[in-house]
Amino acid sequence: MTTRSVTGSRPRPRVRWTYRAVGGLALAAMALTACSSGDSDDSAKKSDSGSSSKKPSGTVTVFAAASLKESFTALGKTFEKEHPGTKVSFNFGGSDALAASITSGAPADVFAAASPKTMKTVTDAKDAKGTPVTFVRNQLEIATLPGNPKKIATLKDLTRSGLKVALCAKEVPCGSAAQKALDASKLKLTPVSYEQDVKGALTKVQLKEVDASVVYKTDVKAAGGKVAGVEFPESKQAINDYPIALLKNAPNAEAATAFIDLVKSAQGQKVLGEAGFLKP
Repeated sequence: MTTRSVTGSRPRPRVRWTYRAVGGLALAAMALTACSSGDSDDSAKKSDSGSSSKKPSGTVTVFAAASLKESFTALGKTFEKEHPGTKVSFNFGGSDALAASITSGAPADVFAAASPKTMKTVTDAKDAKGTPVTFVRNQLEIATLPGNPKKIATLKDLTRSGLKVALCAKEVPCGSAAQKALDASKLKLTPVSYEQDVKGALTKVQLKEVDASVVYKTDVKAAGGKVAGVEFPESKQAINDYPIALLKNAPNAEAATAFIDLVKSAQGQKVLGEAGFLKP
């Protein structure tokens, strides 16, 4: 009996030790699982954080109305400085020609037009992503030679016999707005030249090829002392809204969105306001 008792009692410590070992291993496994889960969560958070805060890079191609040249060029430099590794490439011109290029497949990321009508060409072709947003407005002004030697004071003065005037082509936003102002005043004007964008109309004055042209206030301001500006009340009836949009097939949509955000930001609006643009 004694032998059986001793023999029978020997396994018990072993069983108790085995349970303790299993318990210890289980606790260790639970700890490792918790650590693994925590690491996984942290990794997921880092991954989510990294994807949401991914920095813009590469080239952003912006098609923009000619009247935006000075202000957008300045904003492009700001963008490149704030986002090292990026480059903003601009194509400035008449909004109608730019819209036609986009709908014909020209690679671009952003389109900033000088009128809703020219933007509609792009949206109707379903080449814009999302809804275009008006970011500024612009008003017309008469540009004359420095000192205004022809003493032009009103829109009607442009119809005087012998006066040489340049206008933007009617399909261009600045030309359409000029025609709207003339119609509102019931005036008829036959220019000596129709230009494909507002910079072309302004250059005609600077080169003294015409006595005056109808352009935007922003262009007169950008020209500095090379031209003089004459305001006219009819311009208030022909103010153009400027919409901007991300393009559907944008090669660099992420950086393009960041550039649009800069244009709409307080910083961007300040630069545009200083250039003479009106608030949207």
